[in-house]
Amino acid sequence: MTLPSLFASHGAFGLNLNVFETNIVNLAIVIFGLYKFLPNFLGGILERRRAIILADLKDAEERLASSTAALAQAQKDLAEAQQKAEQIRADGKSRAEAIRLDSEKRTVEEMARVKQGAVADLNAEASRVSAQLRREAARLAIEKALATLPGKLDAEAQAQLVNQSINTLGNA
Repeated sequence: MTLPSLFASHGAFGLNLNVFETNIVNLAIVIFGLYKFLPNFLGGILERRRAIILADLKDAEERLASSTAALAQAQKDLAEAQQKAEQIRADGKSRAEAIRLDSEKRTVEEMARVKQGAVADLNAEASRVSAQLRREAARLAIEKALATLPGKLDAEAQAQLVNQSINTLGNA
């Protein structure tokens, strides 16, 4: 019995040491080729992939930093805009209050002016009516006196009245 058949005859499992039947040479060549060339080939691919991933990570970090800076600037601008809006709102309220007060003041002044004008018109009308009533009363008194005078005065009293009137005019 030979050594290779000895190992195979004792059961279902055995070792075949015949180099040509087992393709050990071919396997050794393939394993050596993989050992020699695969690290360079796969290593290059893995190194390129690693470099791409690192570049993507660096780019992502830069974008994160710029986004964070942009967010901070936007929040600052928003705070400034809100503060300015609040200032504008406060200025608008104070301006509206000033306009309202000014309008009320002008209204009161205009009402006082209208009242003074009405009082002046009323006083002028009262003076005109009073003067007209005095003239009318004086005219009526003169007419009544003239109507009753001829019957009360005789010729001598008339002459004396005329002389007295002339003397009064001459002395004046």
